[in-house]
Amino acid sequence: MYAASSSVSAPPRPLRPRPSDNGPYLSPARPAATVPGPGAVRRAPGAGPQPLSGRLDLSGPQGAQLRTAIASVHRICPEFAPVQVLRRSGRSILLVGTTGRSTAVAKCLTDHSPVWSERFRHEIAAYRSFVRHRPPVRAPRLIAADPDNCTLVIERMPGRVAALQRHPVEAPPRADIKAALGAICRLNGWRPPAGTFDAPLDYAARIARYHELGLLTDRDMGDLQKLLHGIAHAAGRQGMGQFCHGDALLSNILISPSGPVLVDWEHAGWYLPGYDLATLWAVLGDAPGARRQISQIAQSAGHASRDAFLVNLMLVLTREIRTYETAVQRSMREGGPVGPGPAQQGVLPSGEEQRLLLRRLHDDCQLARRAVRAAVGTR
Repeated sequence: MYAASSSVSAPPRPLRPRPSDNGPYLSPARPAATVPGPGAVRRAPGAGPQPLSGRLDLSGPQGAQLRTAIASVHRICPEFAPVQVLRRSGRSILLVGTTGRSTAVAKCLTDHSPVWSERFRHEIAAYRSFVRHRPPVRAPRLIAADPDNCTLVIERMPGRVAALQRHPVEAPPRADIKAALGAICRLNGWRPPAGTFDAPLDYAARIARYHELGLLTDRDMGDLQKLLHGIAHAAGRQGMGQFCHGDALLSNILISPSGPVLVDWEHAGWYLPGYDLATLWAVLGDAPGARRQISQIAQSAGHASRDAFLVNLMLVLTREIRTYETAVQRSMREGGPVGPGPAQQGVLPSGEEQRLLLRRLHDDCQLARRAVRAAVGTR
């Protein structure tokens, strides 16, 4: 599968104009109104520049949730002046505002279930680690954090998101893909001090879980276990762990004149080699050239790295299929349009685009399955 263009049988999706200068970490447009919103912090004359004006709707149940979020931010960063809500989901609220002369992004968890709380604390730990050990890629600077209340304030980075959707409906510009891939490869070559990060993914448990759910066949499970055994044998000789972002979606990469910026580090840690590459490969269905390059990088380090990439690819593609099929089922139950769920990033397509994406993902999974079987046959 490494030299294949990985074309699919589904007809090409229609092209759509790419929004310009959009995304969760961009400068918010200044509203016409000059009166500060309810959440804005008033400053005395001469105390520095006035904060950007904005409107925050603090009425109703959502307003109460927003007031709670702002209060949690002010406990750790009193100078934060909220301007607008960038994103609100079932599990978190993202606010942009000012801190003195700088602008910042505040992220507050609203779903404090154990899974999401642990993931949020993992992201805070990553940003704290970056204070002492800077990664070889650009990442937002930590301003303040409260792991107990799951609140995080980081600097707002300039740039535009490499893709607004999890699976872009059209191939991003080659320059953007090249910049994103270069940043990921630099990060994957980084070796932070031992004990700084853990391993977020239990491969054996994930394979067993997908098998129990009927997402992997008996043969899939056996083949993947064989590859894991071979990788473990090679790891005993040369070490196979690789530091990864863990969620290397184009929607988590900002393109700026000074270089790519990676955000949302809640899955960062040690993985088998090629996890980030597998994630990029999975979402670049309309960029066969980029997929070929990713596959070549994955196999350039030898058979063990190639096998690790294939294991990662099977798990990533299976996760994507499960994510979108779950979204469809939820939409059918609720009788509404398909939309992003609490565990999904980016914008989910609907209707015909949804059908075509699932078709492509199943085709991609078949490609990966054949490659896994071929790799097992060479052992």
